Amino acid sequence: MKKNIRLYLILVGLAGLMVSGCSIEPWVKPYERANFADPIMSFSRDPVSSSYINHVYQARESARGAEGGQGGGCGCN
Repeated sequence: MKKNIRLYLILVGLAGLMVSGCSIEPWVKPYERANFADPIMSFSRDPVSSSYINHVYQARESARGAEGGQGGGCGCN
């Protein structure tokens, strides 16, 4: 019987934590979001070049789709 009560309390506590996560206000203000658009925050130094290399890789490997590449499948674009 005590195991059931303990399990019930744990489940209610976890549900309370999950619901309370929706009420947290974002800590980044709208006027601060420009800082995240700074080029220093990007993953690659040259996004145009890395986009082209990614396109060529997808065309050669016939792996189209999930990485956001564009163009034809022959590698001509």
